Amino acid sequence: MANNSKINNLEESNPLLEAHVEVNSTKSDNTDKAGNIKTAKKAVAPESGWTANGLPLGQGSVMGEPMGRAHWDSGLCACLGRNDHFCSSDLEVCLLGSVAPCVLYGSNVERLGSVPGTFANHCLSYTGLYLIGNSFFGWNCLAPLFSYPTRTAIRRKFNLEGSCEALNRSCGCCGSCVEDELQRELCESACDLTTHVCCHPCAVCQEGREIRRRLPHPGFCAQPVLVMIPPGEQAMGRGA
Repeated sequence: MANNSKINNLEESNPLLEAHVEVNSTKSDNTDKAGNIKTAKKAVAPESGWTANGLPLGQGSVMGEPMGRAHWDSGLCACLGRNDHFCSSDLEVCLLGSVAPCVLYGSNVERLGSVPGTFANHCLSYTGLYLIGNSFFGWNCLAPLFSYPTRTAIRRKFNLEGSCEALNRSCGCCGSCVEDELQRELCESACDLTTHVCCHPCAVCQEGREIRRRLPHPGFCAQPVLVMIPPGEQAMGRGA
């Protein structure tokens, strides 16, 4: 009888047990023929289908299901933008990409990484390679080698469709490259490099439009702070 009460106390003191667990009170159910206490296996209740964050298990982001590839919001040569609320921003991107590509590239990396000092580091490095390429080779041939990883980072961050997948979808070529994940990524990185070398201003402008439609500027995404001001001291009036 003391053993049964001890087991019941342990079960009641465990906070992980359900409150509706039924405990048999008869000794014949808890003991075998030799008089030893049997440990009853509690039936495991089925999972409720919700995670600790309050999200259902059926969602693709929780289960790790592959998400479909997204398309670039604008084409490579759509520099003038569309008739929406981003039109003025697209014109700004087009002017920056034509006159000062170093500023546009630094702004893109700053929005993508949101790290202090990112704009100055990338803008100055891009400017140095731009001046060296134009001085010694007559055209901007070194800066694209430095800036093309940003296009790869944008494509991976937003799960965008690459050139190999676009060719396979449109004309059926590059099928073997698309099936193998490692080979596809190598092919897409080579296409990103080719795009920056051959159409560098258009590539930087396309990346700028894509980032501005998806990410806010780090300087304008500050969260409001609620300040609690304690009340002033109150003196109770005393009657004479």
